[in-house]
Amino acid sequence: MEKIIVITGPTGVGKTELALKLARKLGAEIVSADSRQVYQGMDIGTAKPTILEQSKVKHHLLDLVAPDEPFSLATYQALAYDAIDRILMSGSKPLVVGGTGLYIQALVDGLKIPHLPPDLLLRSQLEKLEVPELVRRLEAIDPDSVKAIPPTNKRRLIRAIEVSELSGQPFSVIGRLYHRRYESLQIGLTAPREELYRRADERVDEWLKQGWLGEVKDLKSRFPDNLPSMSSLGYRQMGMFLDGKISLPEATKRVKFDIHGYIRRQMTWFRRDGRIYWFDTMIPNWESDVEKQISSWYAKSDEHQ
Repeated sequence: MEKIIVITGPTGVGKTELALKLARKLGAEIVSADSRQVYQGMDIGTAKPTILEQSKVKHHLLDLVAPDEPFSLATYQALAYDAIDRILMSGSKPLVVGGTGLYIQALVDGLKIPHLPPDLLLRSQLEKLEVPELVRRLEAIDPDSVKAIPPTNKRRLIRAIEVSELSGQPFSVIGRLYHRRYESLQIGLTAPREELYRRADERVDEWLKQGWLGEVKDLKSRFPDNLPSMSSLGYRQMGMFLDGKISLPEATKRVKFDIHGYIRRQMTWFRRDGRIYWFDTMIPNWESDVEKQISSWYAKSDEHQ
């Protein structure tokens, strides 16, 4: 199998900075695994690599679609496979970087994702249902998916019902059909929870200084609020401020609070995967330890060939 390196971990932990350093040392190109960086115009609030950073290392899977265009896990997987294969053919190394756990699992495990087009009529019917009703409907056809999908994630509940009903197979069963294409080394970055929260709070303050409100205002002038992209973490709360529903301090507070919750959910997801090698970014020389792990992995892989 061809080899890929994955750099993952919670938001704000330092994945981008490490990836840029490793890419230059390894002769690698970066493949984004972030479900919000695919949207054009959503730059500051997604911590998208800057133009300068992208000029130093080639990046893939950024700015793929407008905020009002559909984008699915299956689409991401297909585009990521294509990008990785092209990088390998060029003689470079693929470096997958991001904190969207499902995107990473799709690449590492080769999830068999149903390529079913959305049923707009069914979706419109499901959108009108409350979450408890959606949970009951999904439980009747796929109880395993009910256990795996957070009840707060209405969009994933709807997609699971849609796939299960249209394909005739439980969504959870389809997701367990694997076809691994690559041998992967997963590097996870972490820090004490309070430190992660502190970094996240500082990042939100920095976004506002960089003009995040202007970015959100421009997006709201062109796209409706009910789009999945526009309901993204942070954009929703800043949109509420721009609509006069809450004050800026309250919006900022809500963004920080919700990012803390997102960090907890990310860590819960990642901790389930015992294949990830974790590195605490508060420990001295952690970056050199990451490089040693990568060198060791390459050496062992070469021995087995």
